[in-house]
Amino acid sequence: MVFRHVDRAVQLTGSICALATPFAADGALDLEAYARLIDHQLRGGTQGLVVAGSTGEAHMLEPGEWERLLSFAVAQVRHRVPVLAGTGAAATAETIRQTRRARDLGADAALVVTPYYVRPTQQGLFRHFTAVAEQGGLPLVLYNVPGRTACDLLPDTAARLAEHPNIVGLKEARADAARIAAAAALSRPGFSVLSGDDATAHSAMLAGMRGVISVINNLVPAPMRALADACLHGDAAAAGQIAARLAPLIQALECAPNPIPVKAGLAALRIARATVRLPLTELEPGEALTRLETSLTALAPVASAA
Repeated sequence: MVFRHVDRAVQLTGSICALATPFAADGALDLEAYARLIDHQLRGGTQGLVVAGSTGEAHMLEPGEWERLLSFAVAQVRHRVPVLAGTGAAATAETIRQTRRARDLGADAALVVTPYYVRPTQQGLFRHFTAVAEQGGLPLVLYNVPGRTACDLLPDTAARLAEHPNIVGLKEARADAARIAAAAALSRPGFSVLSGDDATAHSAMLAGMRGVISVINNLVPAPMRALADACLHGDAAAAGQIAARLAPLIQALECAPNPIPVKAGLAALRIARATVRLPLTELEPGEALTRLETSLTALAPVASAA
């Protein structure tokens, strides 16, 4: 295998949003709403955007839709912050093809989830990510989310992968204290470990992670940026105060599988419809939706002041 060094530099730190993908009432892509969502993020100080990750319903997108979404985001952002494309698939060859396509469409990096359903060994994961890093043409951020993939990228394997110059980060979504500590210890110049769990993001960043790829960021980008800034400056008191204010909304978003609740929140903010694609269904009126909307309303003064 011929090694290819990626001739691109990308700095990943702070508050990064895992963008939801807006759909119109008929289920088609709603790029006008996508523009509103991206602008909402940039105004709020978001430091990076993920297109077509799990929050973006990547597995609900047709190939042509994925390309339109990524091309639109790249054009809308205009190099103001890094754009990461979700390119992970169960098969290594498909992941490489998708990563190359993301490169051609202008993405700054690829967010590559562990292969889902097939449950590879740690050596299989090492060889998979190494192949994508060497043949995909983009800087790679590893993404570990065992609750969705039934596959756990262990810290020792991530440490081996971090030695590859084309692998620039890890999004760790396991929220237990031991994993947070082990993952955070891998952060170093050129390799950013990022939290993938909103509920523990502030403690993870205070423990040494360099930022967060966040779902709640879709709704409240300014407070999330303030949280990341406080954590990365070591201001535990300020970070704790912001995290406490965000906690009710984070808890409210746990009422249904992601991205169902966050899309209900975007509808409440009049940024995008709550439409999701089957087999997901919209959050129905009731106690959970009321709690979400109440939590979001309570944060409005904080969001504007942050």
